[in-house]
Amino acid sequence: METTIELYQFVPAWELPNSSPFCLKLETYLRMVKLPFKTVATNDLRQAPKGKMPYIRDRGKIIADSNLIIEYLQQTYGCNLDDHLNASELAISLAMKRLLEENLYWVLTYSRWQEPKNWAITKAAFFDDFPPILRQIIPPLARKTTLQNLHGQGIGRHSASEVYQIGTRDAIALSNFLAEKPFFMGDRPTTLDATAYGILANILWVPIESPLKQKVQTLNNLVDYCQRMKAQFYPA
Repeated sequence: METTIELYQFVPAWELPNSSPFCLKLETYLRMVKLPFKTVATNDLRQAPKGKMPYIRDRGKIIADSNLIIEYLQQTYGCNLDDHLNASELAISLAMKRLLEENLYWVLTYSRWQEPKNWAITKAAFFDDFPPILRQIIPPLARKTTLQNLHGQGIGRHSASEVYQIGTRDAIALSNFLAEKPFFMGDRPTTLDATAYGILANILWVPIESPLKQKVQTLNNLVDYCQRMKAQFYPA
């Protein structure tokens, strides 16, 4: 009997299936491997096993963390998008995922939560549907926690110009690595593409203006790449 995976993720915002890069990454991966799933949209983190989104419920199990979920899906359903890559290519793919998730993601987060003008946009998109009393309490607490995380990670210790200098270098590196290839690792989509799309789409296609977004918009191969990913895995 075919099971349907339940994907728990944030309520969509703006023009994307999800405004969380990691939720969008996992939904994209599920679409890429064509596993049956249904989304459960919620902003309530109290049920999330690690206090974060996304997580899945499958075969009576709850698994959190997008990378651990993908490993679980690979082992459970044999849906490995990377099985054609050699050891060197797998190492490069992992390094690029680290660039995206452990560095560029934090520059994206800085642009949304640190910059006062962008925080107002983020706050409205993420919290306006909350009950009135919670709209007074939750947003400042969420912002305080996020800024503490930015400081702990290190990005939040820099000036704005330094933060965007870091992000710009990452974006240029991604553009140079992609070059003229259809996907980051060649002619076939891999797990890296789910990660890249989740983050790049959340830079390009949200109403958050920053030097990072301005730079990515000038990197035509990254813009075209996101359009290809959207057309292939999120057809209208």
